[in-house]
Amino acid sequence: MITMAVILFSCSGDSAPSDNSNPDPTPDPDPTVKVTYNDDIQSVVSANCTSCHGNPTTNSAPMSLVTYDQVKNNIDIIISRVNSSANPMPPTGQLPTATRSLFQQWKDGGLLEN
Repeated sequence: MITMAVILFSCSGDSAPSDNSNPDPTPDPDPTVKVTYNDDIQSVVSANCTSCHGNPTTNSAPMSLVTYDQVKNNIDIIISRVNSSANPMPPTGQLPTATRSLFQQWKDGGLLEN
C-alpha cells in the first residue's frame, strides 16, 4: 500500500510543464483501493501531525494523534482541518490533494486498522 501511495504522490495527470513549484499531485487515490491505518494513514500522521499532536502534545494541540484509536476517534476533525484553506493543518500549509483524500477514503472504507 505504501508503494501505491508513493506512486500516486509522484505521478501527475498533466503532462504540460507547470509554473507551480509545489504542484498538487493527481490523480486522487484510487477509490477501489483499500486504505488502512497501518499501511496508509499512520505514516502521513507521523510525518505531518505528531510533532504537535504527539504524547505529550505541544504548541497548544488539543489532542494526541499517536495511536490508531486517537486518529480514528478524531477523523472528522482531522478531515476538516486538513481540508481547511483558511486554517489548515499542518500549519505550514495544506497537504497535497491525494494525501488529504486518503483520510476521507479511509473513513469511507470503514476506518480499517490493517
